Amino acid sequence: MNSRLKFFFSYYKPYRRLLLADVVCAFVVSAIAVVLPLCAQYITKDVLVNNASDALNQIYLMGFIMLALVLAYTLCNGFVDYRGHVMGAMMERDMRRDLFDHYQKLSFGFYDERKTGQLMTRLTNDLFWISELAHHGPEDLSIAVLKAIGTFIILININVGLTLIVFLFLPIMAVYAFYFNHRMNIALGKSKERISDINAQVEDTLSGIRVVKSFTNEAVETGKFARENNRFVDSRGAGYLSEAYFSNGMEAFAQLITIAVVIFGGARIVNASLDLADLVTFVLYVGILIDPVHRIVNFSRLYQEGITGFNRFTEIMEIEPDIQDAPDAAELKQVEGNIQFRSVSFKYREEYNDVVKNISLDIRAGEYVALVGSSGVGKTTLCSLIPRFYEVTGGQILIDGQDIRDVTLHSLRRNIGIVQQDVYLFAGTVADNIRYGKLDASRDEIIAAAKRANAHDFIMELPNGYDTDIGQRGVKLSGGQKQRLSIARVFLKDPPIIIFDEATSALDNESEKAVKASLEQLTNNRTTLVIAHRLSTVRNAQRIVVLTDSGVEEQGTHDQLIARDGTYANLYNMQLEI
Repeated sequence: MNSRLKFFFSYYKPYRRLLLADVVCAFVVSAIAVVLPLCAQYITKDVLVNNASDALNQIYLMGFIMLALVLAYTLCNGFVDYRGHVMGAMMERDMRRDLFDHYQKLSFGFYDERKTGQLMTRLTNDLFWISELAHHGPEDLSIAVLKAIGTFIILININVGLTLIVFLFLPIMAVYAFYFNHRMNIALGKSKERISDINAQVEDTLSGIRVVKSFTNEAVETGKFARENNRFVDSRGAGYLSEAYFSNGMEAFAQLITIAVVIFGGARIVNASLDLADLVTFVLYVGILIDPVHRIVNFSRLYQEGITGFNRFTEIMEIEPDIQDAPDAAELKQVEGNIQFRSVSFKYREEYNDVVKNISLDIRAGEYVALVGSSGVGKTTLCSLIPRFYEVTGGQILIDGQDIRDVTLHSLRRNIGIVQQDVYLFAGTVADNIRYGKLDASRDEIIAAAKRANAHDFIMELPNGYDTDIGQRGVKLSGGQKQRLSIARVFLKDPPIIIFDEATSALDNESEKAVKASLEQLTNNRTTLVIAHRLSTVRNAQRIVVLTDSGVEEQGTHDQLIARDGTYANLYNMQLEI
């Protein structure tokens, strides 16, 4: 916990001056709040009771002083309220930046186990409460402590007995407040979990909205959302009940203290141990004394909310990326494209079975190799190991004789281009999405890449050509068009190693033909691995590698494998019959 608090306070470091100014202004606000009743006491006790000859002038002078104090109070309180909130927002921004950067460092294995909506909640809602704690925490503590000490000193100088009666209420109030505050915090923790579940459900439904509508299952998704929404309301109900007890109880205590001051103070006036002016001052200070209690309780609430959010923040930040550069990792330069798999095995978790087991395979630079086999034999997984999206659990993968674990991730992935079956295009224009392959590319380079991918013609038919907005995930384009844009993106990247993951399996014949033509251009003089579901698309491969659960079953050209009449021939003949 100490290390986490130290980590939290480290976010104050860039804003030390602003924090100091915030605390100083909070000190001024507290001091003025404590001094103002003394000004009123001076008028009622020293000026009016003594019936001074220049009483009116003294009243006006004190009124001017009080106005000046109120002006200073307003300015300082405004600074605390505005600049303090800005400081909290900037700290929230810094944490959000760090968390987003950390998200991008984590491997595919991390995302396989978590829902996007829940990760988004940690990036948004949780960090909001951290910023509230970062802003209100220092000022609430400063104001509460200063007001409580200042009020106590003044009250005990007015009347010790009455002060002790007032302060006897405070421990009872504190116990009451912390008890119901604790109950609110428990409910708050559940509410945070429920909000995460709601976000996850919304993200899941909206991401698959086309599937929802195609199966007319809107009612099913509405039911799922309603269940999560109702669970959220139930969790909030317990919190609101505790909040009602808390706020009404604190209000009742404030009234009880006022009544006690009036009753016991009145008795002291009768006994001539207190005068009316002191009683009025006492009542004014009781109102001030309630504020520190509220602030301490508010700080406790913010602390629980903020620290809960911060714990969820640090839970992610403390997850070490399971795939990182080795301390002495070298740059992968002048890549020819030789790839060697040496007894490679992989499993997603220690307790799981191997997805890939003891695979050995050599791919020459510039060779066009197709990986085929039934679903689940590890074709995609094997190719995901090359750019280290996952880490091998056994064996080695070498590129040009270098173990990929001994080179930097950036240089490794810079030299590999991947075209996937499920194309992901970003919201934005056609040009923006192609430029993603080379961020400093000129318009001429983008157009040249599009032409090589057979995408230029359809792009020019779009309303704004290369400046056409394609919508979220490229929803305004057909499957073949999206695929050709993804190929243009890889053309622009111009890597020496290309991986095609069933890039044409979901396309119609016409789109498949256009995409195949693009792929054939892209494979020239590059090491190419193609994961193929349609075996007809890889007949021209220089080598076809047949994978089964036991590893590499067969290798050879299409004609050689057909003549062998083995696993490949059976798969090919089955597809011909369909």
